[in-house]
Amino acid sequence: MRFSSKKAATVALLSAIATLLMFLEFPIPFLIPSFVRMDLSELPALLASFAYGPVAGAIVCLIKNLIKLITTTSGGVGELCNFLLGCCFVVPAGWIYRVKRTKKSAVLGSAIGVVSMAALSFPLNLYVSYPMYMRLQPLEAILAMYQKILPFADTLPECLLIFNLPFTLLKGAIDTVLVFAIYPVIRRYLD
Repeated sequence: MRFSSKKAATVALLSAIATLLMFLEFPIPFLIPSFVRMDLSELPALLASFAYGPVAGAIVCLIKNLIKLITTTSGGVGELCNFLLGCCFVVPAGWIYRVKRTKKSAVLGSAIGVVSMAALSFPLNLYVSYPMYMRLQPLEAILAMYQKILPFADTLPECLLIFNLPFTLLKGAIDTVLVFAIYPVIRRYLD
């Protein structure tokens, strides 16, 4: 895929905005443990995916996570998972919208992307993220944080299904709603 210099500059700008939004993460108390935080950094990636195609959206996801990797102590696990989940969201949305540029296809693509991201969040957290985090903190301590919210959640798969999967759906839905509010306004600048 070839980008004009204007498109490359816009993708770089969207990547910078995504990086900033990634650092502006916040907890959602009473709904999910505080170590799982909300950010809106897929919003610029989804904008890029709609404006320039799925590869542009994936590039925004990659750049924001590479920048975050430089400044984090997570060993790259969180960034790898964020990149994969972000791509599961923005690539289908951008691809479906690219095939047929209608609002209906944008909604369908976004919905498929949100569901894909949420579905992948379960195995990715179960087999990649949490095993790495358990090297730093025992499973019992992690489960205790979930049990502060819901005392009967006593296994990791159960916690991921009850908390993380719906959280990921919510995150994708919020990003999608915001993109549908913003995209019509800034579309002419992106085109």
